[in-house]
Amino acid sequence: MRRVFKKSFAASLVSGIVPIAFTVVIMVMTMVGLRQAEESSRAEGVRLLEEAIVRAAVHSYAVNGYFPESLAYISENFGIFIDRSRFVVHYEVFATNLLPDIRVFELR
Repeated sequence: MRRVFKKSFAASLVSGIVPIAFTVVIMVMTMVGLRQAEESSRAEGVRLLEEAIVRAAVHSYAVNGYFPESLAYISENFGIFIDRSRFVVHYEVFATNLLPDIRVFELR
């Protein structure tokens, strides 16, 4: 004789909810991970642009004996593209023999 086991209502409910809950948890974790990756990518873009501008200014000082007076000079002569729709660059020159104050901010 063969025994047939019937699941109780609670067991049926749990067996149906557990896979759905697991899927939702995985989706939420994926979305959080993607958001964190996007934020770190944005911060990295700001850091890389700032470093490129500083390197170009220092290179100009090494070659010419003075720091560039404007950001336009750096863009034209060193090929640094600044996406004005994404970044704001603060470039302030105190003297030609002092490293300019260079700061990069991301627009949101």
